[in-house]
Amino acid sequence: MGLASRILILQTAGYGKYQQKVIDQITTESSVRASRGKIYDTNGNLLADHITSYRVFLAPHRIAYAQSEANRNGEQLDYAGLIAARLSEILGVSRDHLQEDLAKTRYLDRTVARDVDETVADRVRELIRDYGLQSMVGVEAVNTRYYPYGSLAAQAIGFTGSDGAGLYGLEYYYNDQLAGENGRYITARDARGNAMPDEYEEFSAATPGCDLHTTLDVFVQAALDEQVETAYIEAGGQNRAAGIVMNVKTGAILAMSTYPNFDLNDPWTPDAQSAQRLSQSGLSPNSQEYAVLRRELLLTMWSNKAITESYIPGSTFKVITAAMALESDVTRLEETFQCTGSKNVLGFNIHCHKRKGHGTLTFVQGIQQSCNPVLMTVGLRLGGDRFYDYLETFGFLEKTGVDLPGEGGSVLIDRENFTDLDLAIYSFGQNFNVTLLQQITAVSAVANGGYLVTPHLVDHITDPAGTVVWKFEQAEKQTAVSAETCRTVSKILEEGVSGEGGAKNAYVAGYRIAAKTGTSQKKNAGSVGKYVCSTVAYAPADDPQYAVIIIVDEPSAGILYGSTVAAPYVGAVMEAILPHLGVAPVYSAEELENRAITTPDCRSLPREAALKTARESGLTVLTVGEGELVVGQSPTPGTVLEKETGKIILYFEKEVPQPNAVVPDVVGKTPAEATKALANAGLNLSVCGLRNHSGSAGVTVISQSVPPDSEVPRGTVVTITLRSLTDEDLDEP
Repeated sequence: MGLASRILILQTAGYGKYQQKVIDQITTESSVRASRGKIYDTNGNLLADHITSYRVFLAPHRIAYAQSEANRNGEQLDYAGLIAARLSEILGVSRDHLQEDLAKTRYLDRTVARDVDETVADRVRELIRDYGLQSMVGVEAVNTRYYPYGSLAAQAIGFTGSDGAGLYGLEYYYNDQLAGENGRYITARDARGNAMPDEYEEFSAATPGCDLHTTLDVFVQAALDEQVETAYIEAGGQNRAAGIVMNVKTGAILAMSTYPNFDLNDPWTPDAQSAQRLSQSGLSPNSQEYAVLRRELLLTMWSNKAITESYIPGSTFKVITAAMALESDVTRLEETFQCTGSKNVLGFNIHCHKRKGHGTLTFVQGIQQSCNPVLMTVGLRLGGDRFYDYLETFGFLEKTGVDLPGEGGSVLIDRENFTDLDLAIYSFGQNFNVTLLQQITAVSAVANGGYLVTPHLVDHITDPAGTVVWKFEQAEKQTAVSAETCRTVSKILEEGVSGEGGAKNAYVAGYRIAAKTGTSQKKNAGSVGKYVCSTVAYAPADDPQYAVIIIVDEPSAGILYGSTVAAPYVGAVMEAILPHLGVAPVYSAEELENRAITTPDCRSLPREAALKTARESGLTVLTVGEGELVVGQSPTPGTVLEKETGKIILYFEKEVPQPNAVVPDVVGKTPAEATKALANAGLNLSVCGLRNHSGSAGVTVISQSVPPDSEVPRGTVVTITLRSLTDEDLDEP
């Protein structure tokens, strides 16, 4: 009676409970991963996609059962040995590791390889087919994240982990929108792993993720990546370099670079510098210390220097101080100041970068020549409270709110403890830290007429059907200074580029570029005597649309000023991207006069027609041979030559020997000296950078395209690179 009662209770009141226990024991739930959303640039180019790869897995429980059945039937088979040997060969996986997995017979599924390509997957399928391993070895198709442009915008885009979730950058910040919703597949199996009737099977389809449509532009990003890398390498950077290109009116970020970067398709491999540090560490690759160092280097490599780290802005901050002073009417453009090389504030003698002093100069000249005493004077007139209020209106007291993870902020002295000494030093950009993004955002406020924008990388998000489900909306504009003040500052900065200011290395013919350079001395422990060199610029100065900023942290080679380490590369970015972005060049009469000549194509032309074509281009013409048809020319068509010295050699007979010339060493010479030396050697000249400033004091040849003493055909083009080697942005309070 007692047993019957107990059975009755189990069959009635306890039925549901024990039925669920049985179901839990006989069913296996598998996740069906959702297709991750794609990431596009502003022109529809794919930045992140997914491709099909394969997972190879074992069923140790089934292998053990098959082996027991084979043994019972007297079959001479060793499934574990066969599978371990063949998969080790096909997958390149340790045989011992496979043997360990095969021994775990309580498991139905053990993954032995991920991200396997189609070719390898086919070899595994062939193995399964040849030996009847269908229930023991499996190949599963999975979606793998793929980045078509490799390292392009690596730290900004970010990457995903083995589980498909975003780990860095946009992939992490927008993970919920990109991830979609996984489905599930429930199957029922008996104790031996055999499939049971489908009474308890269940399938829920996965929902694909949404797509991100970013403000990034592949062309602009590539141009910035190239120049940031070049600046870092040529300056011998020791602590990475970074750059940003931003639309000053909307806050849309067109490009964001950090170098060294990494391949998004292989983010776990250290960059070359990190690998070198590891190899020189003296640590055993198998040691815990080595693993810790490797992890630290990877974390640094993945971090986005443009937003996570802060730096001392140096003279680039003088753009903001100038706007404060003019907006507050504490100075006039024509007011004169006396710079003796330093200024005493509260008993402290604070130097100008020009220790002997600038002498008498106007406020405009003080900005263009980056005179610290001029900036200190107007800063002290503003007063600490008003200066601090401007710091807030320009966005330095809070983060920008960019849609990326890990954004850092400024490091400032509290308002309550802000003394006149601090004010004097802050006025020329020293002794406080801001992020690169904060700085370009503040300067963009000066460029766009006085309002602060929110920088962002995603313009809108679409669902799998293509419907826009979210779009970025700029917050209500916060006015920092008036449009009139902004126009005045822009004019001052532009004249510093096109005239004799310290930013002339950022000059680009045909474009009115407003720019300011900076060289700040680092203050943190272990960095004494090290600098951060930077330049920020925007264009066109009369109707600003785009801003560019580049910094090189701890440069160690060459002349360590922002005007030489960063400004030329900012100019190169502007030169590359402005035509692409639809900003047409407008050349002044002087620029048209100084423009270089592109050699015409005279090949196969009759003598008279060839001579006429070459002379009309403005080149000096030399002829070789007595024939009536041009059979060759030097330089080749499309070569850029300088108008004053350009020459073209036309060959009218194939067999006439072509005399050679020996290339002189012109590095360190003035442009005039280099031009004369190359012309005397019978060589052509092409100028890179500062063509309009070639007669300015301090402009020097820093490199030449053909090594000295090389023997080359007469008429060969030697490209020289010019730089203005001034120290008008070096700040050492």
